[in-house]
Amino acid sequence: MNSPEGLAHQVMRRIDRLAAISETPGVLTRRYLTDEHRRANELVSGWMAAAGMAAHQDAAGNIVGRYEAAQGTGPALLMGSHLDTVVNAGKFDGMLGVLCAIACVEALSGAGRRLSYPIVVIGFADEEGVRFGTTYLGSRAITGTLDAETFERADADGISFRQALSDFGLDAEDIGQAAHPGSDVKAFLELHIEQGPVLEALDLPAGIVTAINGQTRLSVAITGVAGHAGTVPMALRKDALAAAAEGVLAVETICAGGADVVGTVGILRTTPGAINVIPGDVSFTVDVRAREDGDRRDAVAAVIRAIRAGAEKRGTEAKVTVFHEATSAPCSPHMMDTIERAMISVGIEPTRMPSGAGHDAAAMSALCDVGMIFLRSDGGISHNPAERTTEEDVVAGIKIMLAVLDQLEG
Repeated sequence: MNSPEGLAHQVMRRIDRLAAISETPGVLTRRYLTDEHRRANELVSGWMAAAGMAAHQDAAGNIVGRYEAAQGTGPALLMGSHLDTVVNAGKFDGMLGVLCAIACVEALSGAGRRLSYPIVVIGFADEEGVRFGTTYLGSRAITGTLDAETFERADADGISFRQALSDFGLDAEDIGQAAHPGSDVKAFLELHIEQGPVLEALDLPAGIVTAINGQTRLSVAITGVAGHAGTVPMALRKDALAAAAEGVLAVETICAGGADVVGTVGILRTTPGAINVIPGDVSFTVDVRAREDGDRRDAVAAVIRAIRAGAEKRGTEAKVTVFHEATSAPCSPHMMDTIERAMISVGIEPTRMPSGAGHDAAAMSALCDVGMIFLRSDGGISHNPAERTTEEDVVAGIKIMLAVLDQLEG
């Protein structure tokens, strides 16, 4: 069982057990500070303990397991990923990285081996940001970078982050206890599915992440005038949806014209939402990402100008708010080189690539050196129930991680 092949098989079975913990039967959805979050933590805590770790839930709801060093209590290598999901999610996003990290510790424990440094495995409580609209709440608690305003953010039911912590049995005033001092941390290593098609196109099982692209999220509210669909002439309308449509197309045009820039409108709501009424109010979101922060900021500024211009042209008003911003997070050259040596040592051709998706490693880069390993995603599919990574590729991932642990002994 402690071979990479046996451990990978166990990881795949555990993935299925975790995926069964969902707010909606048959559809994987697991948000932060819910009963399902608690159940997932309890299950993962048991696996950590079985692997030889001392496990606890921290003040932010992260589940944390520690495997001590052979001697002393020097800086620890942190490993892991997230346990929360998007709505109607795939079962490999985040969870695979937590379970592979536990598998590595299980391999060490099974061989009666401890390293010269401690290992801390973290199942981050909130990376996706589904419930409160802002990402990395779990990892930002670990790095001590949560700001006071975040605790007043509310979910769709009007429950604040502060209240949700209390309902979960935690206290916002204690969340600082989840922070890890930088002096206690050697580095952070995250394994994650690629969530894209590049590795599959290269016919490679794994890759080395160079940087996690920066991200800006906007909320846009267009205010027009609702009216009767049959009685208001076209030239006299103040159609909020028509103005919003210009903004949506502007996102596509502007971001398509930038190098390594992508833009997405993922949510659009119309009011009053009747077939025979001209929309009077429309809200939508914009998500802009890029490898270079300057390119991202330029694209965001251009998008905001275009939205406002389109609204003005149609006699409507546009309010644009930035509600989330994350700068590009480069991975540590030392960690990239270490992962590359590890890949070569297990017979896998190394390739380096940026990440267009956000990951906990981006937040962790505020605390320490970070390294990321991508595993191939079948069809490049993610945030979708069809998301899949093969057991064979999971074997490769565990082999690479174990080799990284050996490389870091030097």
